[in-house]
Amino acid sequence: MKVPFKPGTLIYPLPAVMVSCGDEPSNYNILTIAWTGTVCSDPPMCYISVRRERHSYDIIKRTSEFVINLTTEELANATDWCGVRSGRDYNKFKAMHLTPEAGQVVKAPLIAESPLNIECQVIDIRPLGSHDMFLANVVAIDAEERLIDKGTGAFQLNHAKPLAFSHGRYYGLGERLGGFGFSVKKKK
Repeated sequence: MKVPFKPGTLIYPLPAVMVSCGDEPSNYNILTIAWTGTVCSDPPMCYISVRRERHSYDIIKRTSEFVINLTTEELANATDWCGVRSGRDYNKFKAMHLTPEAGQVVKAPLIAESPLNIECQVIDIRPLGSHDMFLANVVAIDAEERLIDKGTGAFQLNHAKPLAFSHGRYYGLGERLGGFGFSVKKKK
């Protein structure tokens, strides 16, 4: 039996990502976001939604760049900490012992400890209410080589133990249940 429940954003789990921004070391910052996702595959586009009062909001708005850094179980503490502390008060890279690294295209730093970094250039900012959505083109990907399958060239994030966010809590991923198209694949 189903019962009425208040309208809300109950699409879970989501990726918990650390978004890095800034155009020089003196203004580098990290914020944790779960409101992120794919918008289009060709051209590759994604988004992040950020509250206007967040310290990183003005940095991203001014530079029109950011990096989505995928997180892992090993990065859970840093992911949470960067989400509850403000870059106005802390240098998050130093406090969490994270390494800023130059990207291929954007000036915003990559987080070296992240297994995958998605370099983004903002093409539109859409005010939506509590958050503004930064719509962005993906301009470069920086992937940890050990996670690229030598035979297929596929990126295997599952080997890095990715972090997910569900209703205020962080989780690792469970057991694989199938692959795309497994329900219709002909059995040998």
